[in-house]
Amino acid sequence: MDRIKQVLKYYYNIEVTNIQSQQGGWASLAYKVSNEKHSYFLKVYEKSRASTPKLTERIDAYVPIINWLYRNSDLKESISVLLLTTEGNYKCEDDEGVYLLYDFIEGTTIGDRVLTEKQIQQLSEIIAHLHLYGEEISVKTESIKEDFSVPFLEFFKEILNSNNEHMAIDIREIVSCYKTQINRLVRIVEKLAESLQLSDLRMALCHTDLHYWNLMESQDKLIIIDWEGLKLAPVEADLMFLMDKPYFNTFLKIYQDTHENFELNHEALHFYQGRRKLEDIGEFLEQLIFDSLSEQERMNTIDYLDEELRSISL
Repeated sequence: MDRIKQVLKYYYNIEVTNIQSQQGGWASLAYKVSNEKHSYFLKVYEKSRASTPKLTERIDAYVPIINWLYRNSDLKESISVLLLTTEGNYKCEDDEGVYLLYDFIEGTTIGDRVLTEKQIQQLSEIIAHLHLYGEEISVKTESIKEDFSVPFLEFFKEILNSNNEHMAIDIREIVSCYKTQINRLVRIVEKLAESLQLSDLRMALCHTDLHYWNLMESQDKLIIIDWEGLKLAPVEADLMFLMDKPYFNTFLKIYQDTHENFELNHEALHFYQGRRKLEDIGEFLEQLIFDSLSEQERMNTIDYLDEELRSISL
């Protein structure tokens, strides 16, 4: 905890007296840090984790776009914005981690709860408004533009076509049970990617990680957090998270009030569903192969991996 205090003092000129661990995502640690005057939310990406470089390399690309939305759209009260260091940087780092600092949002994460009718209305309006904006905004978007690449493709090919000697025996046995299904999904996603690369779909700003752990309620308003995945992409990159929700038709009706005559592109939808499945499986495998996990963390990750493998389908 002393290290966190030192980082905040050195990079932000903020002295904190209280540090409380918060529930973070699988990729980062989270803390509420506070003093008598103010409370902040600190995300810490540990450099010891194999996933950290991928998750932090785009910070300087996506944060200016979030700031633009905050200043120029009606989304100001619906998004979380990074605080700058004293030198005007979006992040800071030391030998152990990469740090992002936000104002603390007094509220609750939706998580496992069911959205209320009012929250469904708010979510629909937020996403519809977000999707109004594309590459025409006055901030560079080239580096976040969708190219339909599949990050873990080569990783899977290596795993599936080798003896997997770099994997522990129990992980090797789990993966071997699903080789056929993984290979099939890889081929399908590759084919869809090739087709979409030749298409002319409209691209809009998309969050790309719209699960309920990235939704918060504060003062009766819905807020979307964790914008690391922000992309200029076909809107199916967001809508895929809502397809299986019982309120999707309601969502779509509200969405079409803003985007008249919108119709889902099923090819794009299947691509994003398949790629997300490969990404989740790949990230769990990456943790198990390369990260130093406690026994409990390892057991939890194996459970998550097994669950994802069991559900492979398109």
